[in-house]
Amino acid sequence: MVKQLAIITWDAASAQLYTSQVRDFFGGQVNTRCYSTQLQPDPVIEPADVYLVSTCAFADRDIGQLLPTGGPVVLSEVRVTREGLERLLAIPRNTRALLVNLNQSMATETIATLNQLGVTNIQFIPCYPGAPEPPHVPLAITTGERRFVPDWASEVIDLGPRLLSGSTFLELAHQLKCENALDGPAFKEYLASLAEQSYGIEQMLQRSVQMESLFELFEQALDAGLIGVDGEGIIFACSPKAEDILGLPAQQLLERRVQQALPFLPFAESLSAQKAIHSRLVKIHGNPVSVSIHSFYRGGGSPTTFCVLQRFRDEERRQQKIRRQLLGKGHVTKYTFDSIIGDSPCMVAARQLARRMAASNASILISGESGTGKELFAHAIHAASPRAKEPFVAINCAAIPDALLESQLFGYEEGAFTGAKKGGHIGFFEAARSGTLFLDEIEAMSPMLQVKLLRVLQEKEIVRLGGVDVIHVDVRIIAASNVDLSAEVHSGRFRRDLFYRLSVLPLQLPPLRQRGGDVLLLLRRIQEGIGARFELSPAAAQRLLRHRWEGNVRELRNCVEYLAYLEKPLIEPEDLPVTLLAAEPQTPAAEPAQAAQLRRLAGDRLESYLFLLEQLAASRSLGRQALEARAAAAGLALSQQNIRTMAAQLEQLGLVSIQKGRAGTCITPQGLELLAVMSQTGSHQATNW
Repeated sequence: MVKQLAIITWDAASAQLYTSQVRDFFGGQVNTRCYSTQLQPDPVIEPADVYLVSTCAFADRDIGQLLPTGGPVVLSEVRVTREGLERLLAIPRNTRALLVNLNQSMATETIATLNQLGVTNIQFIPCYPGAPEPPHVPLAITTGERRFVPDWASEVIDLGPRLLSGSTFLELAHQLKCENALDGPAFKEYLASLAEQSYGIEQMLQRSVQMESLFELFEQALDAGLIGVDGEGIIFACSPKAEDILGLPAQQLLERRVQQALPFLPFAESLSAQKAIHSRLVKIHGNPVSVSIHSFYRGGGSPTTFCVLQRFRDEERRQQKIRRQLLGKGHVTKYTFDSIIGDSPCMVAARQLARRMAASNASILISGESGTGKELFAHAIHAASPRAKEPFVAINCAAIPDALLESQLFGYEEGAFTGAKKGGHIGFFEAARSGTLFLDEIEAMSPMLQVKLLRVLQEKEIVRLGGVDVIHVDVRIIAASNVDLSAEVHSGRFRRDLFYRLSVLPLQLPPLRQRGGDVLLLLRRIQEGIGARFELSPAAAQRLLRHRWEGNVRELRNCVEYLAYLEKPLIEPEDLPVTLLAAEPQTPAAEPAQAAQLRRLAGDRLESYLFLLEQLAASRSLGRQALEARAAAAGLALSQQNIRTMAAQLEQLGLVSIQKGRAGTCITPQGLELLAVMSQTGSHQATNW
């Protein structure tokens, strides 16, 4: 019976490539249908026996919303060729290079794959259509997407299209019940051409007893030692990698009883208990080696047993790969310090302090009101840290029930509780190993979990629920709270010892009401993000600057979205949200030092200087001609020469910035702050022009 395979990718070219590969190996045993979410964001996917899904196809949505019920889902892994990998490994260390791909997700995924394959000598810079202009480095690396390489790149290394991994094909073969299609020289040659670390052999050997016939293929293609033992306990196969790890030639092992030839391997334990052994560490010639043993029973007969050997460092790389697969694309940093908007003195100071903290491995406690950007700073700190290439895992402690939070943090073993997944589940600590774990709203954590977290911070070890094995975890902790944790300590609701463990490096974020002109900078950035086109009248801008913003940036975002909904080109104070208009104005602040300087400079022409500042505050930038026209409409006699002179004086005070060419003149954060404070203190009566 011909099987039906649905191939779902982001771009159509990948779908066609994967279809061609499937046909090469499965021939007429499998029919394929292709879907591209780039061409059709909500494709109507017909029912199929198996669904092959690209990891980039559903970057922002739940796959279950689109797939029909029934049929297993296989997530595609992709690889580059060994030849291409060797070219990259030959590049001098610390070389900077663009990684060019179709979109951000695919570029990030390719970088992660290359890092897993050992390409750590290159500092990759993601480059894709719509990305901010990257630095003009001469080297560009791409996977078949030369058309997107910038013109300035003088050297281009094209690795060719990304190919489906060996483990993906083996999983497809199992789910489609076509294992025999891969038992041939074509697939063997294909595997040999790929740059693979490991195929997760333990999992694959469990798929089907037919895999026994592929032993020769495995031993040549896998980066793991493999030993085969028949039902009588006789060694019938030993791979070259196993020979290397054991320090024994295969001739000394074949046709011998495994318990006599290799007594230090736990074969007897596995067979007597009739259960697999996973990642048991043993010493071989003084070196730690990970041992996994799996037996297969055919119709009640004698078992066939496979033993997988990996040096400890190889096992660590494999675990890292698995963690990245489980994490997907969600557990990576989305923001850097360049993403943090604000030029107010308090925000500049917070950003500088956070940059210095990023270089440390010590725990960080970020405090601040809700909406001040605590998670944004956590992302930026990780991205600037030595752990930047490792996972960034964020969890909100207040959003997950306490009983579930424990299993999510520490993971669990199979059978640990009713409903536990078969095979168990790794927790966030394991998933974030070598990276950063961000614990938001840490104050919501129960006393019991506080004790467990304290132990992890002290010992750098965890034990899964229902397990006994101690697992070492190297994780940097960033915690955040929107309450005063020291007050929670005094009240007895939060452990004092945990508080001091978390707050080795404390970072306090200022509320929006203390950031002066940052309000309008953020407003414009939010406008750009949602495509809103409106201008603020001077009076409306001043009203926004006086508002207390109890909800901080979240409240500002809601305000911008509301104003965009009005579809008015010019926003007046009466257009502002009712909740904002009804709020009590902020307590007047002291005038900045530039205010006195401006009064002395302007003399009796203060109104004209403030008029220029108000017009610039309401627009992103204005030229002298536009300012002259607005002044005339307001009844002020200002020539372009007057405006030039006044703008130059305001620039000397740090209140405006005169741009070159047609960019015009822009108000600075200091200018916005001065304008807002002078309005609050009654130093200047705002006029609606």
